[in-house]
Amino acid sequence: MAGETVRLVLLVGAAALASGSQGDREPVYRDCVLRCEERNCSGGALKHFRSRQPIYMSLAGWTCQDDCKYECMWVTVGLYLQEGHKVPQFHGKWPFFRFLCFQEPASAVASFLNGLASLVMLCRYRTSVPASSPMYPTCVAFAWVSLNAWFWSTVFHTRDTDVTEKMDYFCASTVILHSVYLCCVRTVGLQRPAVASAFRALLLLMLTAHVSYLSLVRFDYGYNLAANVAIGLVNAAWWLTWCLRNRQRLPHVHKCIVVVLLLQGLSLLELLDFPPLFWVLDAHAIWHVSTIPVHVLFFSILYLDMKGVGPESCNLPSPLLTPTWPSQFLASVQTWPQNIWGWKMGNPSAPWS
Repeated sequence: MAGETVRLVLLVGAAALASGSQGDREPVYRDCVLRCEERNCSGGALKHFRSRQPIYMSLAGWTCQDDCKYECMWVTVGLYLQEGHKVPQFHGKWPFFRFLCFQEPASAVASFLNGLASLVMLCRYRTSVPASSPMYPTCVAFAWVSLNAWFWSTVFHTRDTDVTEKMDYFCASTVILHSVYLCCVRTVGLQRPAVASAFRALLLLMLTAHVSYLSLVRFDYGYNLAANVAIGLVNAAWWLTWCLRNRQRLPHVHKCIVVVLLLQGLSLLELLDFPPLFWVLDAHAIWHVSTIPVHVLFFSILYLDMKGVGPESCNLPSPLLTPTWPSQFLASVQTWPQNIWGWKMGNPSAPWS
């Protein structure tokens, strides 16, 4: 929700520095990279490099030049530490130990766990909420949009390229816009479906124009920052306004307030910019880890909102938060195709029958 805005702000800030940081401006780093590429990245040396490169590295797109930059980065870091200087950044990023093909292991794992949490709660939501619920299609679509965003976040932290960076940015923007649409449907669309449909068309047009400009004209970090901050502020303000107006009528909306404020507060972890602990865990990874439980809380709100009242009033337990749901989920893994796609194993034609 609103937390994606702060994430985009900090991503843009890092990207703006990516063209040159203290570490990659150092002559020792540049000379090291140049010598390494001349020695290892052409002719027979390049063939030798490719023959001994693990398959997972080549599949992830790691090249000989990338390996040279990685090795020379640590040479430069070692010299900085020997002389008592602070650890420098390289191309807008702190130095991370690469694990297998993962460029930023902790952030990649945390992004994957966020995506897994989204998938788990999507399955629980689909098995707990009837498809006839007015908010069901919009909530399920939002879950898939979020899941897609966390997938690309995982890919981006695994391998930072121009393509993965743009996909991470664009998918994060999509989550913000869909959260605005979700809020519109909940606050206006249930009473005025035509308004929600028109607003959806407007948001799709905005997203198309945004992505087209950044992809086909130029990737303007300043514009991307301004656009996403504006939409994110509208998103947070809209949700909070609705929650405050309905806090007496709908007892569960206080949880929605907590989610919005929690995402904003947790995003402040990103401001604690420091070299990675053990060269693996930085503030960005800690923030990603901290958002994992928020998925459970947010989907519990969607469930309670479907009921229209809190569990205290309707005396109905929330199956999304019962203590036994982890074991129930594990026991129902075999029914995932039915939960997610709507068909049973062995009967793939069920949805169309």
